[in-house]
Amino acid sequence: MTDATPFFREAGAGPGVVCLHANASSSSQWRALMELLAPRHHVLAPDSHGAGKGPPWPQRLDRPLALRDEVALVEPVLARAGTPLDLVGHSYGAAVALVAALQQPARVRRLVLYEPTLFALVDADSPRPNDADGIRDAVARAGVALDAGDGDAAAAHFIDYWMGPGAWAATPEARRPAIVAAVAHVRGWSQALFGEPTPLAACAALRMPVLLLQGSATTASARAVVQRLARTLPQVQLQVLEGLGHMGPVTHPERVNAAIAAFLAA
Repeated sequence: MTDATPFFREAGAGPGVVCLHANASSSSQWRALMELLAPRHHVLAPDSHGAGKGPPWPQRLDRPLALRDEVALVEPVLARAGTPLDLVGHSYGAAVALVAALQQPARVRRLVLYEPTLFALVDADSPRPNDADGIRDAVARAGVALDAGDGDAAAAHFIDYWMGPGAWAATPEARRPAIVAAVAHVRGWSQALFGEPTPLAACAALRMPVLLLQGSATTASARAVVQRLARTLPQVQLQVLEGLGHMGPVTHPERVNAAIAAFLAA
């Protein structure tokens, strides 16, 4: 468990909504969604370990950081949102949101997941080689670059995997240092996502409505997780957003945010 204090953004009043961000990102990715929801909702968006103004990535001696540690970090934010609350997550944040919902399903009214990267579900369901190998290889290449002291190359391997070749080269210089600093934790992210012990069958017990969002142009690894959750979650609504990739909430926030707002208003 973690005893760190989370940083979080907050806006609006009404039923609680907590938004969890992707890797190499921060709570700032949800600013537009917070503005959209604030007239009707109390919206909170925390920073995870090593992201934005969040606490440093913990240096553990006993075990690697796990998704349950990320849930423990944001527990004060979840408590502040009240019960029941709506949980929104993207990528790594969506995996954290899913684990949080599994831990305390009674507190979650609705769940919105944009391509949760819970790759352990793919490995448990399909022996290697499988559809998670793309991100596994990207993490390995990024790790080699980090060992060589080349954070820029590590960020390129990670960002180009998720956003396409040349995406890192096109990233504005002002944004690069924060991303390079975040990608230093790429092995930790991978360990948390590939090492998560929760079985896919556990998701069948989640009875709240779930909006499962996927970009039509996403990677095989992200699509593989979505496919497994879509056939397991009892009250799931799968929505594929045409032309969007894994980073849709960042590259096309207006489309993703509109889908989230419509689901929460239903």
